[in-house]
Amino acid sequence: MPSKAAVLLSTLLPAVAALAQAPAPQPDHRFAYNAAAVSDYRYRGISQSRLRPALQGGADYTHRSGAYLGAWASTIRWIEDAGGGAELELDLYGGYRFTAGPVGLDLGVLTYTYPDHGLAVSPNTQEAYAGASWGPATLKYSHAFSNLFGFADSRNSYYVDLSANFDLGQGWSLVPHVGYQKVKNNDPFSYTDWSLAVNKEFGNGLAASAAWVDTDSNGQYLAPSGKHLARGGLMLGVKYSF
Repeated sequence: MPSKAAVLLSTLLPAVAALAQAPAPQPDHRFAYNAAAVSDYRYRGISQSRLRPALQGGADYTHRSGAYLGAWASTIRWIEDAGGGAELELDLYGGYRFTAGPVGLDLGVLTYTYPDHGLAVSPNTQEAYAGASWGPATLKYSHAFSNLFGFADSRNSYYVDLSANFDLGQGWSLVPHVGYQKVKNNDPFSYTDWSLAVNKEFGNGLAASAAWVDTDSNGQYLAPSGKHLARGGLMLGVKYSF
């Protein structure tokens, strides 16, 4: 006959094992920060830094409910090319992430600001967005309820973005993307962009990326020097998250 101690131990062990396997409770409030350097700041396929390097950084707050707020900034050159003075882009955003069965949903608003831009038509832009993720794929729609990046009479422009993130193991991932930018009432500036990125996570918050980025824009996006800011090119980046 087993002893009382043996019986008690056999009763406790499954409970201890279950506790060991239970996930740690998520904190109500989480803060995250990141800093990066890239060989070229591309946004929706268009170089924002005149095909030159840029420094970037951001901060994010997330509540356990799924609500989030964030800010992100990057050095830029395109405002200077347009005759203005801003050397910095500052993005402010907020939204709510939740799930519906196997689908992850993300709803939010984002404002792009260019302090002291000095342009006759403001490049500051406000968008609302809705995204849906299923497995490795994400489809996102962004709608501008202001003029889009300084284009006159461009309210209600939109961007559709389809991307995927394939985990290759050992910190490697492959990220294909295709998107379409509609610039309302400025059709020559509408275009399709695509990219293929390879990312590597080294641990401790350090990551690196290499991406080929291209568009079908036919020379509408030019720097004063004549550089084609929407041409195909390789973008390299390193990022530290903490």
